[in-house]
Amino acid sequence: MPYAIPPMLAVDGELPAGSGSGWSVEWKWDGFRGCLCVGPDGATRLTSRNGNDLTRSFPDLAGAFADALGGRVGVLDGEIVVLNEEGRPDFGLLQVRHQLRPRRELLASHPAAFYAFDLLMLGREMLLHEPYERRRELLVGLGPLDSPHAVITPAYRDVDPQRLLEIARAHHLEGLVAKRVGSRYLPGRRSRDWIKRPLINTLDVVVCGWRPGRGSRAHTVGSLVLGAREKGGRLRLVGDVGSGFTRHTLDDLERLLSRIGRPDSPFPDPVPAEYARGTRWVEPLIVGEVAFRSWTREGRMRHVAWRGFRGVER
Repeated sequence: MPYAIPPMLAVDGELPAGSGSGWSVEWKWDGFRGCLCVGPDGATRLTSRNGNDLTRSFPDLAGAFADALGGRVGVLDGEIVVLNEEGRPDFGLLQVRHQLRPRRELLASHPAAFYAFDLLMLGREMLLHEPYERRRELLVGLGPLDSPHAVITPAYRDVDPQRLLEIARAHHLEGLVAKRVGSRYLPGRRSRDWIKRPLINTLDVVVCGWRPGRGSRAHTVGSLVLGAREKGGRLRLVGDVGSGFTRHTLDDLERLLSRIGRPDSPFPDPVPAEYARGTRWVEPLIVGEVAFRSWTREGRMRHVAWRGFRGVER
C-alpha cells in the first residue's frame, strides 16, 4: 500500500483570460478533499486533507479504482462527494453521511463517490515531478471505471474560463480551479500554479468558544465563536456561526467542547462585547470549515454557515 501524499493547494485569484493560454480549468467540487491509495491487490486507504484516515467512514469507496488500475499501485487526488437529487455535490448530505461506521441504510441512501482529478503515482512511477498535463493524460487513460463510486472529473483547455464560471453559477456549483498545464505537484504547498475562483468563500477556522442555544437547542450548542490563524500562528477573531449544524454535528460538538473549557478568552486581543457576552471559552484546538458571503470592515465574516470538522490542532 503506498503512502498518502499531502494535497497541493490553490490560491484565490482571478481566472486566466481566454482559452488556450497554458491553463486547464476544472470544476470546484463541494466535498471533502481526499487522497485515495490503492495497493496491488486492489485494497484502498482513504485519507483527508489533514491526513486523517477516512477508510472506515467511506467503505463504499473501497476498491472503486481497482479495476481501472488493473493490479497496479496508484495514488489519486480528488474529492469525496455525495450527490443530491439533482445530481449535484451537496456538502450538507456529505455531513450527514460522514460517520465512522455508517449503517447499511445510510450507505444506500447517501452513497459516496470519489471524484479523481489528479494521478500522483502509477505502478512504480511517482508522478509528482511530471507536468499536470501528463498526469491528466495518465489519469484519463486508466482502464474503464466499472464502479458508480469512481469518477474521473473533466478538465477544459479550449473553453473561456468566464464561460465556465457562468455555467458553474447557473448549476449551483462551487466554482472553478485553473491549473497551469506545465505545473508540477507540490505536496502540502499552496501555489499560484493553481488558482481557485469560488462562487462562495470558505475558511478554515478554530473554535474558540460557544454559546448555548435557544428554543429546541436550549440544552446544546447554539453558536460558535471563531478564530483564524495568521502568519506566525497568532489567533484573530473572525466572527461566529450558528447555522449549518446537523444533529450529529451538535452531538459531536457538545462532547468535544465539554472537555476543553477554559476560564478566559484564547484571543490575545480584547474581544468585543457582542462576541464575549454569554460565551463559554475553550482551548483553540478544534478546526472546522465555514462558508460565508463577505467580510465586514472589522474583518468579521458575514452570512456564515458551518460546513464541517477539519480535525484537531496538535
